[in-house]
Amino acid sequence: MAGKSKEQGGDENVPFMQQLLDNPFILLFLGVASPTLLYIVWGVIEVAQIPIAQ
Repeated sequence: MAGKSKEQGGDENVPFMQQLLDNPFILLFLGVASPTLLYIVWGVIEVAQIPIAQ
């Protein structure tokens, strides 16, 4: 419809960050993946710091 204004949802470019934050599945993935990666990296660092038994 050519008569639509931007407030009524006309053909406008939606910013990337708004698309990202509007998608609940992406937010769920980021909320699960980021702590998982953080704890994996933290665990690898902790294991690497254990001294070798003699």
